Amino acid sequence: MRTTVTLDDDVAAIIETEKRRTGESFRTTVNRLVRRGAAADRRQAAPRLPELPGRPTLDITDVSALLAALDDDRRTQRDLP
Repeated sequence: MRTTVTLDDDVAAIIETEKRRTGESFRTTVNRLVRRGAAADRRQAAPRLPELPGRPTLDITDVSALLAALDDDRRTQRDLP
């Protein structure tokens, strides 16, 4: 596909530097860099959360229990009865 694109000066400089480094044509360099950028976006889309062993000690859908646990933690930190 043939199209016209206006590049920012910094992007044009990156392409030109990479083109000189590799000896590739402008077209090949642009295509490679766009593919690399698109692949990086897909890899970084959603970071995985760590999977911890065991069962949760608190049901976060029970708001009352969650608030009570937080109150207990605060009392413990302050050495209150």
